[in-house]
Amino acid sequence: MTDELKQQKRMGTGMMALAWLAFMVLLGFYFSDLLDKQHNPNQTLETRYGDDGLREVVLQRNKYGHYVTSGSINGQTVVFMLDTGATGVAIPVAVAQRLSLKRGRSYPTQTANGIAVSYATVLNKVSVADITLSDVSAAIVPGLQTKEVLLGMSFLKHIEFTQRGDTLILRQYL
Repeated sequence: MTDELKQQKRMGTGMMALAWLAFMVLLGFYFSDLLDKQHNPNQTLETRYGDDGLREVVLQRNKYGHYVTSGSINGQTVVFMLDTGATGVAIPVAVAQRLSLKRGRSYPTQTANGIAVSYATVLNKVSVADITLSDVSAAIVPGLQTKEVLLGMSFLKHIEFTQRGDTLILRQYL
């Protein structure tokens, strides 16, 4: 075999390896996106408007049975997990730092893992699609081991919500 033929064969093998690598990377991106959508099926939300200022947002339950949705705190994007069992909005420390939230007074809180210390804070603006509330009480919770913000009753008590099957409808009356 001539040197030129060997070089062409090596180049062909290299191109084939690059093609497989590109295919695997694209496949990884595809499945990563698919898993994200299974965890948070509510990444893109629409708000329906009704008479008298009604705002309505429909959420789909994820494959684990939770209502997870994209939203914002003080204009910055977060992922919420709706939690009617939480008294307030509970924010993991890493998320609180990213949002530049200030820790207020410390106080004990009851969690699923026992008593923990949390820090009071007030959120200027909390939004799920176009449902927005101002001055929402929240807690920065150092022991919260999640990337999601638990959207508890300090937000949810100001809106109406109805669950039917795998759908949760949030309504805000203005």
